[in-house]
Amino acid sequence: MVGTRSLIAWPAARWRRPLFFLLVIVSTLAGAGLMFEILRANGMTMLESMVLALFVVVFGWIVVAFWTAVLGFLLQWSRRDPLTLSRQQPVPEAPVTARTALVIPVCNEETRRVMAGVEAMVAELAEQGWLGHFDVFLLSDSSRAEVAAAEQEAWQALQARQPRARLFYRRRAQNTERKVGNLKDFCQRWGACYDFMIVLDADSIMRVDCLLDLVRLMQSQPQCGLIQTVPIPVRSVTFFGRFVQFAAALYSPMLAAGLSFWQMDAANYWGHNAILRTRAFIDHCGLPPLPGKPPLGGDILSHDFVEAALLRRAGWQVLLRADLQGSYEEVPSNLIDYAKRDRRWVQGNMQHLRLLFRPGFHIVSRLHFLFGALAYIASLLWLLMLLLSAVDAVWRALDSEEYFASAYQLFPDWPIVRTGEIITLLTITIALLLLPKVLGVVIALRDRRRAFGGARRLLSGAVVEMLFAILIAPLMMMFHAWFVLSILLGRNVSWDAQVRAGRLVPWAEAWRRTAAGALLALLTGALTWWVAPVFFWWLTPVLAGLLLAAPVVRYSSSPWLGAVMHSAGVFITPDEVEPEAVLQGVAERLANQPALPQALAPPLLPPEQPVAMPRQRL
Repeated sequence: MVGTRSLIAWPAARWRRPLFFLLVIVSTLAGAGLMFEILRANGMTMLESMVLALFVVVFGWIVVAFWTAVLGFLLQWSRRDPLTLSRQQPVPEAPVTARTALVIPVCNEETRRVMAGVEAMVAELAEQGWLGHFDVFLLSDSSRAEVAAAEQEAWQALQARQPRARLFYRRRAQNTERKVGNLKDFCQRWGACYDFMIVLDADSIMRVDCLLDLVRLMQSQPQCGLIQTVPIPVRSVTFFGRFVQFAAALYSPMLAAGLSFWQMDAANYWGHNAILRTRAFIDHCGLPPLPGKPPLGGDILSHDFVEAALLRRAGWQVLLRADLQGSYEEVPSNLIDYAKRDRRWVQGNMQHLRLLFRPGFHIVSRLHFLFGALAYIASLLWLLMLLLSAVDAVWRALDSEEYFASAYQLFPDWPIVRTGEIITLLTITIALLLLPKVLGVVIALRDRRRAFGGARRLLSGAVVEMLFAILIAPLMMMFHAWFVLSILLGRNVSWDAQVRAGRLVPWAEAWRRTAAGALLALLTGALTWWVAPVFFWWLTPVLAGLLLAAPVVRYSSSPWLGAVMHSAGVFITPDEVEPEAVLQGVAERLANQPALPQALAPPLLPPEQPVAMPRQRL
């Protein structure tokens, strides 16, 4: 265990988190005060009290994201490192002396894509002379025989093409404990052979200089147990996929800088594109199952949050480096597959609520548990707040002509509408949601306009991104609200391979997945239009997003529309303006599948050095 005295004393560490949460609390209370004034104008009802309680939670969630973005903007504008607060500097070059394993857990993934990514990284390591410092492990949990056979054959071919590389393939016969068990098996058999391991997903791609920066940072900071990079989505061709990767490339560095500022040495782990100190991970990250049955019991699905919390509990630093570039991933290319991935995260993140008050965890680790769950629960709260507000508006509209509540009342109760406060609160809420995007654009215009193809392309992409984000927000709210409800009702989720390749969603699937939300919008819109038309106009952005959901899902999944946007200069990303060699290597290998050698040697495995990975007490 690393004692807390050995941790780096970050500059201004004592006031960073108090300042951040003071800003959050004061802003939330101000918004809650405005909402209270609006609701109490005609006397608070039980419904309105419930609306106020829901509003405080969801408004507070928006405020956290807002102030994180503002802090990130200030740091990037002044070119300050969010951890040290000094001027940003590249990672110093130093001799690489550590042994590092690149570990890639896979389970029934598309073999060609996995191998293309691995070979592109291995080839770049070979070209730059760093191949001897990294061993590469493909850790397969594939249950389908044809997938496993394809993996083994492709790995043998890769060994033949890269004879100087240390490439190892291991397939488990039984997929116990999912990815947690996969990495545990590696750690118990070979983890002791390596100082560090860089964990990659099946779709992860990392530049050599990013890999080297991670190793050098870990070498120079012996008290550090984990460093997380910011993976940027790439290689998508559909409208939706290009929307996601443009938004990530534009806003993620700024948001990550803000997070790193107040999280300091208690940052989070996102499960991939990160480096871990192998001994620390073995000693402190053995996960037990949660008591009870799924969905809230059993194997911990979002294991990465818990592993970061366990490392920090043991005294190791967990850092988020927002400045490291060259870390990439791929994302689902349409709304339906994107939501399916979220469904798994919802269940995993809601499991974290059971760990919220377990002893020993750092306060920031507890916030990761809370915020991770709230990211999805907030959608259910938004939906409940809208529905309760609609019920209240209809009720008051039906009751609006009763001005004398008592037979002995001398003066009537005239209805009061706080129009000024309503407009003020609405303006503030919109500003909190949109201003972080504006700040991201401002930073990019100053520092990275060429990377996005120039100011015109950057601005046009940002405008379309904002409009499309507003359009799909009601649908994502419906999806996430239903996911949370289904978990509370006891429905478990399967954890299969993600669908990342571009596909045009069929009309039948688009209508089936969005029909419930469209029907709810139709009924709510008809009722409020008939009884409370003023409230109907307030609801129109939400109602329109739900009623148009099926066409939006269908057309945003179109590779043709994605190509049209690219030709028009919309959603241009830095990796397209200045193509990365490693990304080009992936594309070339997918376009031209290498021929298999005649004689293939069996996949190798290094000598084992068994160690125990004890289960932690939660």
